[in-house]
Amino acid sequence: MTTKTSGPRVLLRQLRETMAEQLGSQDRLDKIVDLIAMNMGAEVCSFYVLRDDGALELFATHGLKPEAVHMTTLRLGEGLVGIIAVSAEPLALQDAPAHPAFAYKPETGEERFHGFLGVPVLKAGQTLGVLVVQSTTKRTYGDDETEAMLTTATILAEMLSTTEFDTLIKPGSDIDLRRPRTFEGNGFSEGIALGQVVLHDPRVVVRNFVADDTDAEKARLESSIERMRMSIDDMFSHGDMQVSSDHREILESYRMFANDRGWLRRMLEAVEGGLTAEAAVERVQNDTRARMLRQTDQYIRERLHDLDDLANRLLRVLTGDGDGFLHRDLPDDAIVVARNMGPAELLEYDRAKLRGIVLEEGATTAHVSIVARSLGVVCVGQADNIVSMSESGDEIIVDGAEGVVHLRPTPDVEQIYVEKVRLSAKRQEQYAALRDKPAVTRDGVRVSLLHNSGLVMDLHALEETGAEGVGLFRTELQFMIASKMPRLQEQVDLYREAMDRCGDRPIVFRLLDIGGDKVVPYLRSAPEENPAMGWRSLRLALDRPGLLRTQVRALLQAANGRPLKILVPMVTETQEFLSCKHVVLREVERLARSGFERPKSLEIGAMIEVPSLLFELEDLLPHCDFISIGSNDLVQFLTAADRANPRVASNYDPIAKPRLRAIRQIVRAADAHHVPLTMCGELAGHPVEALALLAVGMRRLSMGPSSIGQVKHMVLETDLGPVADAVNAALDGSEQVNIRSLLTDMVGKQSLPA
Repeated sequence: MTTKTSGPRVLLRQLRETMAEQLGSQDRLDKIVDLIAMNMGAEVCSFYVLRDDGALELFATHGLKPEAVHMTTLRLGEGLVGIIAVSAEPLALQDAPAHPAFAYKPETGEERFHGFLGVPVLKAGQTLGVLVVQSTTKRTYGDDETEAMLTTATILAEMLSTTEFDTLIKPGSDIDLRRPRTFEGNGFSEGIALGQVVLHDPRVVVRNFVADDTDAEKARLESSIERMRMSIDDMFSHGDMQVSSDHREILESYRMFANDRGWLRRMLEAVEGGLTAEAAVERVQNDTRARMLRQTDQYIRERLHDLDDLANRLLRVLTGDGDGFLHRDLPDDAIVVARNMGPAELLEYDRAKLRGIVLEEGATTAHVSIVARSLGVVCVGQADNIVSMSESGDEIIVDGAEGVVHLRPTPDVEQIYVEKVRLSAKRQEQYAALRDKPAVTRDGVRVSLLHNSGLVMDLHALEETGAEGVGLFRTELQFMIASKMPRLQEQVDLYREAMDRCGDRPIVFRLLDIGGDKVVPYLRSAPEENPAMGWRSLRLALDRPGLLRTQVRALLQAANGRPLKILVPMVTETQEFLSCKHVVLREVERLARSGFERPKSLEIGAMIEVPSLLFELEDLLPHCDFISIGSNDLVQFLTAADRANPRVASNYDPIAKPRLRAIRQIVRAADAHHVPLTMCGELAGHPVEALALLAVGMRRLSMGPSSIGQVKHMVLETDLGPVADAVNAALDGSEQVNIRSLLTDMVGKQSLPA
């Protein structure tokens, strides 16, 4: 019988020495299981690895028959080992063969062993394998021995995450950790990108697992936790954490976890077992993550992200890696994977190397998505759990059109997408050939196609797409990416450069539209239950007249005698628009008195995105030089469905009868008052949706630059008359007609590109 000769700390030191020896992969594993068996006083130690086909393969053993290695396999859930792999929980039994789940494998010779202890080998909460010890006697393994095995499993997990053991894997298979994975998300910007993962907030890589001085490691851990707690408390006093209840909720979760005594106790116990402070944090996080991933309670699962972020924050304090990742030394085909990010963070990356973005959260209309579309960067959001599944350097494919992400794709999947990229390049060549053609339907209807923008850097695309101008320039992006309020001259310089780049083409500047989901940290406001319908946009501007006057003054000075178009966002009633217009006209008079040149022409328009205006168009339109529809907010408010909430945002088709009737009402009112109308929302950039807009009379569509080519192609091939007749008949009728299905049929009949 094997006798116990050492303790966990001695075992960890022996494992570290074994890792440093010049040994082959199998010899190293064999020595490791020998050491564990000796340390645990067990007759058997076995190590099973989870393969990508879902089988648990015996990779090494001390005490079972040697010929069973790489021959014996168990399915997930099969036998005691399979149960541990699925549950990610340790299992200790006094008499394993008596357990109803015991799976007898005659080639192993394990039927004579009774005492059993098995623990999962985890990384990022995912099961990589199972480590088992067994004894001939009916032995009960205690908590200390379980803790020692879990600590040892932490070392094995790191070994598995390297490529050292690739030679042990059978041809045609791989370990589960590296298997291909597919994530179903939502496409935020179209296109296909193939490249390498760059984690936006990469996990700290723990390299030293075995502690030389346990007391010193405990002191480091306790000191780092205290520093982290102080930093979290300090953040509560910052303005950017006071403007949004969402931010405060996240911080409250951080503070709750950071002060949880059980969390600290488990980490200290791991250090007592011989791990460094960093390894202890990772060990406890793996265990906790595994349990939370297997919870059915949605609230608990949602808190998983908070705990992940907190553990990484603590690791940064421990390692001194406070700055995290600096956006440099990117691969030439970088695809950033993040939980979420803001537009300023996106703009920090080298655009020449950035191919795509994948987010766990986010929404189609979030500003990072809008910036991604402006930059022509493929973007997919709501790819649940992809951050924890990814490692920097992993191969990845992002399909923006389908909203699908392939992590570590197989060669055949990669080849399919290489072919798709080739065909897409051909389509782009076709679109480029249409650049100088006017957008006129087959039956002679002229359509104006314009850009949505918010960055001066993407205005060069006007030359590439042949768009007639900029239908919407979002001025708030300059405010959102700045660390402090942009000064008057900074705004003047931006607006002047935008006008210069547009040349003779028109550009419409939308006044500052912040608040709601567009948080500007240096503008303090009280938390709101529903910020999308709170103190934002025009409401904020009228309450802060100095902010409004400064922006208007900057626009007027930047124009310097050129034509100027100003769009007023989120108008709720006519009086609000007149109040804003009054501010603009007063600034024009002030401009003249200050010796500046008046704009050659000044047009002031209203953005129709609040449903109340549908009942006040006759009052509003006589005061407008033009109007624009903001379909993102209009559809959100018409459906009472938060556009950033994936549970409800996709439930309502924006071109279904109720929404399309509202848009047609605006079109007809604008025509009656001879007021130019532009669609500036995301609807305009999709061929089928754009066709619906043309059918109800829209003739000016503003969209992201990457959408111009496909929409123009559709316009040129369309016989609009029959489409308009069919759509308007459906809108006038009382029967339930699916407008999208109707348009899809029309697209098929006319063989339109859509």
